[in-house]
Amino acid sequence: MIINEQLEKIKMTKYRLSKESGVPQATINDICSGKANLEKCSAGTLYKIAKVLNLTIESILESEKESERSSFEVFKSNTCHYVKDMGDLDFIIKVLESDEIRKLYEKHWFPEALYLLAMIDYLSRINEIPLCTRYNDLRASKLERPIYPVGVLIISEVMHTDEPLHTAEKNSIPEFRRFNIIESEVRNVV
Repeated sequence: MIINEQLEKIKMTKYRLSKESGVPQATINDICSGKANLEKCSAGTLYKIAKVLNLTIESILESEKESERSSFEVFKSNTCHYVKDMGDLDFIIKVLESDEIRKLYEKHWFPEALYLLAMIDYLSRINEIPLCTRYNDLRASKLERPIYPVGVLIISEVMHTDEPLHTAEKNSIPEFRRFNIIESEVRNVV
């Protein structure tokens, strides 16, 4: 969140922000911890905080929207739809130009970062494009535990067997499996 980043950057405590802005310390703590929804804060409160931190209200609200994390299944679905809508090459170019992989990784959103990297690597392979070497350091990463598609987990649970998990692993696309992401279908989206 931009408020925490700015506090750290200018070496200001939450207590001092409270004193200089006139916003109660409990409110500052709730905002900084994510407990308070910024969109429900009064404009006056946001204005006071923004003024002391030399930010705009818009930048504070925008950073809040960017920090909202959807479920991994939604992220995967959105990514597959972007590939379908944009086409392989335009998708690769957009992701690489935006450096979204690195941004996600730096936010510690490791599954999303590695899924996006796996998608870029997969699309590069099937389109015979050399791999972008900018992410070689991330290619050595691997999620601690495998992430399976929700449908596979449900089938495994209902059937009381790990066989669907093993089958999914066997059929997984290598670029995804390398990161411990079990993914076999990225094209068949509706």
